[in-house]
Amino acid sequence: RRKEGTRKAGRMDSSYKINNPADISVIVIYFVVVLAVGLWAMYSTNRGTVGGFFLAGRSMVWWPIGASLFASNIGSGHFVGLAGTGAAGGIATGGFEWNVSGTHLNQQPLVVVTMPEYLRKRFGGKRIQVYLSVLSLLLYIFTKISADIFSGAIFIQLAMGLNLYLAIVILLAITGLYTITGGLAAVIYTDTLQTFIMLVGSFILMGFAFDKVGGYNAFVEKYMNAIPTNVTYTNGTLNPKCYTPRADSFHIFRDPITGDLPWPGLVFGLSILALWYWCTDQVIVQRCLSGKNMSHVKAGCIMCGYLKLLPMFLMVMPGMISRILYTDVVACVVPSECERYCGTPVGCTNIAYPKMVVELMPNGLRGLMLSVMLASLMSSLTSIFNSASTLFTMDIYTKIRTRASEKELMLVGRIFILVLIGVSIAWVPVVQSAQSGQLFDYIQSITSYLGPPIAAVFLLAIFCKRVNEEGAFWGLVIGLVVGLARMLTEFGYGTGSCTNPSVCPYIVCGIHYLYFAMILFGISIIVILGVSLITKPIPDVHLYRLCWTLRNSKEERIDLDADEKKDNPSEDEVSVAEGGDEEQGCMKKAYNWFCGLDQQKAPKMSKEEEEAMQKKLTDTSEVPLWRNVVNINGIILLAVAVFCHAFFA
Repeated sequence: RRKEGTRKAGRMDSSYKINNPADISVIVIYFVVVLAVGLWAMYSTNRGTVGGFFLAGRSMVWWPIGASLFASNIGSGHFVGLAGTGAAGGIATGGFEWNVSGTHLNQQPLVVVTMPEYLRKRFGGKRIQVYLSVLSLLLYIFTKISADIFSGAIFIQLAMGLNLYLAIVILLAITGLYTITGGLAAVIYTDTLQTFIMLVGSFILMGFAFDKVGGYNAFVEKYMNAIPTNVTYTNGTLNPKCYTPRADSFHIFRDPITGDLPWPGLVFGLSILALWYWCTDQVIVQRCLSGKNMSHVKAGCIMCGYLKLLPMFLMVMPGMISRILYTDVVACVVPSECERYCGTPVGCTNIAYPKMVVELMPNGLRGLMLSVMLASLMSSLTSIFNSASTLFTMDIYTKIRTRASEKELMLVGRIFILVLIGVSIAWVPVVQSAQSGQLFDYIQSITSYLGPPIAAVFLLAIFCKRVNEEGAFWGLVIGLVVGLARMLTEFGYGTGSCTNPSVCPYIVCGIHYLYFAMILFGISIIVILGVSLITKPIPDVHLYRLCWTLRNSKEERIDLDADEKKDNPSEDEVSVAEGGDEEQGCMKKAYNWFCGLDQQKAPKMSKEEEEAMQKKLTDTSEVPLWRNVVNINGIILLAVAVFCHAFFA
């Protein structure tokens, strides 16, 4: 009888589905408000130029930048993945969120749209820029988009009982709509709204969770005793370590050899991944490049750093509480039982957060929490769609169509988002079949195998002017080969589980992925420096204001990519202007307004006006008062992050 009751608890009881007027009303209001904000951004911002669509006209202030950075990073994969890993192994996964506080670097004073474009200016040639753009697009599909869609689908299925693909198509259609039409400005403003909704909803759920479990002290005691009742399967009794909470569950810094997240990897290996993501990833950098000046960029990054202190308490700990409240379901270890509860034999910790939302929250608030999950999913996907569109349009398409007009680039950017949506939907079955174990570990392991070479190239590009194109390119290629060798081997053997351990050789899969990130980073740096030192250096005339030692130089720089620029760029401006003077029908005018292509080109600027505009875009000076305020807040943020690490060490 007890087992039957447990089985019923694990199934999606219709009484817990979101099918009541209160929840539905909240969800409808949420969508109306989000679309209203998106339409307002469409109407009030300039979407008719590359700078307007991809960089929001470089006019953003600090608080939308900070909110958008946070919302872009915290997708539904975080709610599901962080809570699930917390339910399985304790609070150490929260260290991934706290590590980022010191990884925000000031952007170089350049007029660029993408970070691969910076590398083209720094090293010259096209192969590094195209290589990084293609690799970034693949990373978006295989990690960010797939993980967010997979985790969002888990919640929607559990909460609403909708058909998986119908729900995904609807969500992608809505997110694609205001990304395609509104550009970066619409994405940033809607991200700001999404951040507010996420914080309010997750704070409410955290309050319900701690109240239900009896407070923090009771939470610590009960978690250590959250052991499932059924630990016997067809081959005998499982090893206790498979279902007993770890003795170090409430410690961030764990044993360097036996720990599931060893502290050297968490401190050093994770810092490499944070350097790659927070300082070079297009989704993050694009928001910083949209800032109106350096103080606003720095303040936005610091605001995001403060917000990143919260996921430990809003996601990781609620996931651990879910294990306490629904132990037999969330902490199941018998493959047949797990298959019955959540559809996968390797464990059900990924449903920890969605299950608590569906079963713990009252009507109305349950709808609010679904809105939170939709907010995190949509904000992350829209950011990725916009940034991926920017990478493809500016770094790949312009190599194919060197004389493309600005209007053509706008259309191609929007069409590519549609293609990306189609690929994302097609990839869902692969994610469903391949996803086993911890979602958050899956994401971090992929980035550990592919991200360190990129981090090494960017770091050396900025701080070592002796590094040249040959060294950077071969460092990237060799790093990719080593990373893919580990990743493909691990996927081939499988990561295994307690009931079915992997037979992958220890020399390959036995090294923790964070340790592997450190090794791969070191290999990449050695290759980059070695090849650069035996090849011809880049003269300083090409490096002014492109690397750290020459950041304050006033000399005129001769760009290495100068010969790759269009011979007569004014021809495109003429063609666009001529096209705008043509008589247009009502349908054509409506189409151009919807896509932001109806806005007239500004009058041609004089040489003095162009120089003034160039100086404004490259100016990194700050008002002393606000520079000091921002820097002091940066120090306070680092101090708080160190305290949090020490308190839970």
